[in-house]
Amino acid sequence: MNQWTYHVLEIVPRMLGPAVSERLQEELNRLGADGWELVSVMPVTPFDHLRAVLKRPA
Repeated sequence: MNQWTYHVLEIVPRMLGPAVSERLQEELNRLGADGWELVSVMPVTPFDHLRAVLKRPA
């Protein structure tokens, strides 16, 4: 039976800097290089605040 470790990533919109989609892509690439696999992405508010859930073997 597989055991997993989970990580929750919050991407909050900012007035300055990269767009939410660009920041999400950068974070997913960084975490993917460390062995994390994306499980789900969900909106938290109608203003592009996103929550992503990732997992990797424990």
